[in-house]
Amino acid sequence: MSVLDRNTELYPQRAALQRPPAVASAQTFLLPSITDLVFIFLLISFTYGALAPRLLWDAGIGWHIRDGQNILATRSIPHVDSFSATMSGRPWYAWEWLYDAIVGWIHNQAGLNGVVFINALVIAATLALVFRITLRRGAGIAISIVFFALCAMASSIHFLARPHVISWLLTAIWFWILETGRQPDMHRRLLWLPLLMLLWANLHGGFLVAFFLLGIYIADALAGLLNREVTVRGEAAHRARTLGLISIASALVTLINPYGVNLHIHIYEYLTNRFFMQHIQEFQRPDLHTAPAQAFLLMVLLAVIGIISARGKLRSVEWLLILFSISSGMYAARNLPVASMLLMMVCAPVLTQHSSFRQGRLARWKIVLDRTRETELRLRGHLWPAALIAVTLFICLHGGTLAGRQIMDAHFDPARFPVKTVDVLEWGGIREPIFTLDSWGGYFIYRLYPDTKVFIDDRHDFYGEAYIRDYLKVIHVEPGWEAVLDRLGVKLIVLPAKAKISEALRASGRWKASQDDSASVAFERQL
Repeated sequence: MSVLDRNTELYPQRAALQRPPAVASAQTFLLPSITDLVFIFLLISFTYGALAPRLLWDAGIGWHIRDGQNILATRSIPHVDSFSATMSGRPWYAWEWLYDAIVGWIHNQAGLNGVVFINALVIAATLALVFRITLRRGAGIAISIVFFALCAMASSIHFLARPHVISWLLTAIWFWILETGRQPDMHRRLLWLPLLMLLWANLHGGFLVAFFLLGIYIADALAGLLNREVTVRGEAAHRARTLGLISIASALVTLINPYGVNLHIHIYEYLTNRFFMQHIQEFQRPDLHTAPAQAFLLMVLLAVIGIISARGKLRSVEWLLILFSISSGMYAARNLPVASMLLMMVCAPVLTQHSSFRQGRLARWKIVLDRTRETELRLRGHLWPAALIAVTLFICLHGGTLAGRQIMDAHFDPARFPVKTVDVLEWGGIREPIFTLDSWGGYFIYRLYPDTKVFIDDRHDFYGEAYIRDYLKVIHVEPGWEAVLDRLGVKLIVLPAKAKISEALRASGRWKASQDDSASVAFERQL
């Protein structure tokens, strides 16, 4: 079998792309593809539609914005904390400093509308890219749409304006480079990986997934050394050497960060801390009663069907990718988006390739869908997505308005965050440090920094296990909770109005509710 024959067998989409054009050349740039429509739908939903408020459900973006603004103002990357009331000046590893600088600059130009827009753009581009890669790897239109719907639902668990969405996009790109780099005539694409890693290591700690994927493709290359064909063994040996060198180069460039090897030590200590893994919700196993987890389980079921229908014809790399995706998705809720995207890109082509529609109406429908897919892969102008991006950017730069109408109005939900209470504190010029929920800390930093600091926010790795244990003791009203507040010197507390700790504070006689609304209540210490 020649190299061309093997490439056609492993990449059936190539054979399809060699057929005569199905649409005129002008139409390839003017007609929106299904991928374009997916992107347009998602971007509109996240910027103007029902999903727009969802991106600001996590207050952590607040301290990311303020950190980015500090970076821009001082032209330096932080090495110590400036947000905490008790740990100000303590060493801090700002993992996502580059993301912070980007959103800080965007906020300076377009406010929260701009921050929501850029994160919505990344999410929409990522899911559209995953859909496109799935088609290019040989998946049928119908099967791709089914997988995409489940993938979007599974990923919705983390539809948030946070730096992790950058890792989603880079994971999809990394996978596509590794997959196309398996072809003998495209090995040079792998040279982009170290450059991509240089960015990734300074944008988000999710760069670790890249090394798992590298390990999978190296294992696949080593498995090729067992093949009986000399040509195949030679190609596998070359691929293994290339991937090994790429892995070394990628690992070395991760050291090009503001903290050097200390960042890696810090990440290792954080991710191996059993207390954090057991108490931080996103590191816990996904709740199977939620829609995202159930969508992922349906994807796993489709993957199993694909494996059965393949009848032992799966490549070793496909086996490894499927096992990695399922195990990582079931290990921690935060892994569901990346795991579902990998499952889609791997399993949808498998299920398509090994499905049989040869008789009657099903066969005719398959012909129609195949032609639709071929047309889809030739539409590459992306004119309409570009136009939508340009219009949305214009709206963001004009305060969310278009022709005098308010189109965008990104804000933190008053039903979810203590918006009214902070308004009162801000109006009253309160400068006292605030003890609050870790999930609210970022919002207080966004609204009141630098005049007011917080006792806690969601940077759990910075505060450390001992401090978080004390925080949980207060929140859960465990024995000694008042002693913790006394030791920290807390004089102002803002908590949910109906929280257990709020009831305890009301009953203690040492605290006075100075501001109370439906969402939150502020307590001042009685002297």
